[in-house]
Amino acid sequence: MTTPVLRSGSLRRRTIVAVVALVALLLVVLAVVVDVALGARLRGQIEDRLRDRAAATASLVGTVDDADLAERLSDQGLAVRIDGAGGESIVAGPSPEQLREAPPGPGGPGAGGPGDRSTPQAAPSSSVQVVASEVSGDDQLVTLRSTLSDGSVLTLTASAVGVGETLAQVRWIMAVASVGVLVLAAGAVTLVVRRSLRPLDRVSEVARAIGAGERGRRLRPTRADTEIGRVATALDDMLDDVVGAEQTAREAEQRLRAFLSDAAHELRTPVAGIRAAADTLVRADLDGPEREMLAAHVAREAGRASRLVDDLLMMARVDRGLELQRVEVDLRTLVDAEARRVPLVHPSVRLRRTSPEGAVMARVDVDRLAQVVANLVENAARATGGTGHIDLALEVRAHRAVISVTDDGPGVPAAERERIFDRLVRLDAARASAAGVGLGLPIARGIARAHGGDVRCTAAGDRGARFEVDLPLAAD
Repeated sequence: MTTPVLRSGSLRRRTIVAVVALVALLLVVLAVVVDVALGARLRGQIEDRLRDRAAATASLVGTVDDADLAERLSDQGLAVRIDGAGGESIVAGPSPEQLREAPPGPGGPGAGGPGDRSTPQAAPSSSVQVVASEVSGDDQLVTLRSTLSDGSVLTLTASAVGVGETLAQVRWIMAVASVGVLVLAAGAVTLVVRRSLRPLDRVSEVARAIGAGERGRRLRPTRADTEIGRVATALDDMLDDVVGAEQTAREAEQRLRAFLSDAAHELRTPVAGIRAAADTLVRADLDGPEREMLAAHVAREAGRASRLVDDLLMMARVDRGLELQRVEVDLRTLVDAEARRVPLVHPSVRLRRTSPEGAVMARVDVDRLAQVVANLVENAARATGGTGHIDLALEVRAHRAVISVTDDGPGVPAAERERIFDRLVRLDAARASAAGVGLGLPIARGIARAHGGDVRCTAAGDRGARFEVDLPLAAD
């Protein structure tokens, strides 16, 4: 599977380009809106002035000669055509083609308003009105065709060239202003983005420092709910995990070295005894009790070394993962079997067994679990010197089966109740004794955890120690 490549382009550059492009787009949209709105407004003003002049002219029809009216309107730079009801036509002012070529002068519609002095004034006695109007034209002309109530038609044409010139000037102003705005926006965005992304530079700096060996450096963001805060928090968590894993690996290496050293020390004692006894048997001409004593010593030390090797192999299997042969069994039978074994091995130990009346079913590897219980009972017997009291009990707590072994020996200090489950750890200093090498409890805990349970050392009152084997019931 191909690992996706992380795109690592400049975030600063991409942000600046994106913001400037967005500002440019907004400026273009604004320019288009202003151009359309201003053009429509200017043409609307020309149309309104043409309508005002048409209304004023209609009010003078019948009181002022049509030729005089046409002459007055043409003085304002308009192309005028009056078609009378009888078919006669009057044309005055520049033609539409002349208006296209040259815009009107200062007296045209672009300079005056509805109240201009040359605008025909309405007469109170006239009753002629505009009954219909129609506006037409193109980018350079605006034509208003008005039908009057007496049947005549008044056509006024004004130049719109000034509108285009005004819009062209506005476009140039907008273009120059937009360039200035883009330059200012690019500079401002560059400063803001550089300042906003400065924490990322610190992230890189801290990461390089940690890579150089400064494991204690952290970012510690003030807010963890922002983008940079989430990145910094994730980096701090990752560094904590890495440092923790490194520390754990270092401690594991130290424990492994100590374990190998202790295992070699434990094996050296019986091997040295076997070697010394064997050399004596080979070199010396011994007979009788001395030879038997040396042979017994060789057998004893060989058995001790064999037990240590067996424990080391079992510990290795526990670390690798035990293969359990699980069967559903009543745990009372396992406790009863151990209770029958103890008087045969330790006749001076006073054992008391406690079990519930109903069956306590669990899916376990019988041989492995019997090894755990036997190990705990053997430890209790050694702790009491082989003459004390041992309580072996089975009970059910919160849908879990608990097998407990309690003795009245010297007990285990509270600070040592977890350490005794480490490998090759013994509370006594006599490492050469036959009381074990400190692998029984780690093996017992490993077997119990392989069953989904655990082995714990708890307080047993004023005197003694209590070990509990916790196991899931078959129903669970």
